[in-house]
Amino acid sequence: MEDQNSCRGGFQNCLNAQQTAASGLIFKERFLWEKSREGRCAISIPTQDVEESPLDASLIGDAPELPQLSELDVVRHYTRLSQWNFGVDSGMYPLGSCTMKYNPKTNEVQAATSGFATAHPLLDEDLSQGALEMIYNLEQYLAEITGMDAVTLQPAAGAHGELAGMLAIHAYHAKNGHQRKKIIIPDTAHGTNPASATLCGYESINIHSGDDGILTPEAVAAVMDEETAGIMITNPNTLGLFEENIKEIAKIVHAKGGLVYGDGANMNAIMGIVKPGELGIDVLHLNLHKTFSTPHGGGGPGSGPIAVVKALEPFLPVPRVKKIPSASEQLSSKDECNLNTNGSKYTLVYDKPDSMGRLLTFHGHFGIMLRAYSYILSMGSEGLTNVSKLAVLNANYIKESLKDYFHLPYNRPCMHECVFTDKFQSDNGVTTLDMAKRIMDYGFHPPTVYFPLVVHGAIMIEPTETESKETIDQFIDALKSVAQEAKDNPAILKAAPHLPKLSRLDEVSAARKPVLRG
Repeated sequence: MEDQNSCRGGFQNCLNAQQTAASGLIFKERFLWEKSREGRCAISIPTQDVEESPLDASLIGDAPELPQLSELDVVRHYTRLSQWNFGVDSGMYPLGSCTMKYNPKTNEVQAATSGFATAHPLLDEDLSQGALEMIYNLEQYLAEITGMDAVTLQPAAGAHGELAGMLAIHAYHAKNGHQRKKIIIPDTAHGTNPASATLCGYESINIHSGDDGILTPEAVAAVMDEETAGIMITNPNTLGLFEENIKEIAKIVHAKGGLVYGDGANMNAIMGIVKPGELGIDVLHLNLHKTFSTPHGGGGPGSGPIAVVKALEPFLPVPRVKKIPSASEQLSSKDECNLNTNGSKYTLVYDKPDSMGRLLTFHGHFGIMLRAYSYILSMGSEGLTNVSKLAVLNANYIKESLKDYFHLPYNRPCMHECVFTDKFQSDNGVTTLDMAKRIMDYGFHPPTVYFPLVVHGAIMIEPTETESKETIDQFIDALKSVAQEAKDNPAILKAAPHLPKLSRLDEVSAARKPVLRG
């Protein structure tokens, strides 16, 4: 391997930094059709109890060409393919603003419970009491955690939750007889915020954060007027900083009749410490796949509930799960007209005339909700609070450990993630991308690069609360070695990575002319 031989000094640095990657057995793998052999079968087909009846070829057209393989062929094929992938179960995944943290396996056990996993979504209410109770309880827990009045679990993921939140704001202004035209979006908001606002017919008004990376009340006051529906604010923001002026900003927006949308994607930094509902937030979306430890990535499924204040509750999507008091409780309160005649304790309510309607088939991604429910119950209040504390501690530990090696644009305490740049390395022609590729040789998935956009050459790192100090120290040592290589031998970084199955790819050509075979 030419690259290996030419970068021997770099690989010694890998070893000095307790390298976890290796160039050992990396299997090649052929297509299943190439491995197919006539007559092989991976399963034992049961004895037929009916006579064979050939299909009419004219009805089905050309039969699909399916590979014929032994069980061992199939198992090895997919095992080898899985070894080409990197996931949170393989190693540290320090993606900032993505929160790729470990998912406790107990969540998977609870979600696989047959009563839940095999339940059909069209079952009658009286046969779905356990499922409805779970939905109701999870909504109550999330309302308590966020300090809000009501929650819907229906949105399918974070961006869908954003849309739901903006639809609630849109419906609120329409109900009040004055639909507004604009929405304020800071430069440190998540990139999907403007899209969600545009889908609701709003013009995005961009404002810049201050020199310390957070919004100033003055910047908001300068653009907030009676034609502005409100503000979409990410807190903590995409720089990993807490918006310290949030209460004053909310007062400015409310004084003009606007509403405050909170992007709660980074709630995992403040859960159990701060309740957004007490900061003046009117509607907040959550990412269960970030804060509440459900699977993330690969296209889903996800879950993006929204929590709202009382004034926005009528606009939530239907159906809503309602808890019906027991018959004895109702009789004692002399409210016999509300008796649930089928004996159910939980029921679905559709009669919500101001509702935005249904957002997703049935009740949302039920299996993901179950995992979040399991996580909340297993962690408890103290455990959820410690999650935030450890996430913030780990991020600040990395920040302090690396600030002499990488440029730190905002040298102040961060929340769950910290942001560096490639300013110290750029004089040697080394870029953020070069360093991201090189870190793969040390056995770590690269951090987020070139985001947030307000920081040139950004390197965003989020360790999460689930990584041990030993792993974080190993990651820090690897990045220190990469920074040293950028000074001593930048050629090593320009050709990285060297150890994975494939080396540096032509990413522009890959995006424009993707090859989906091989």
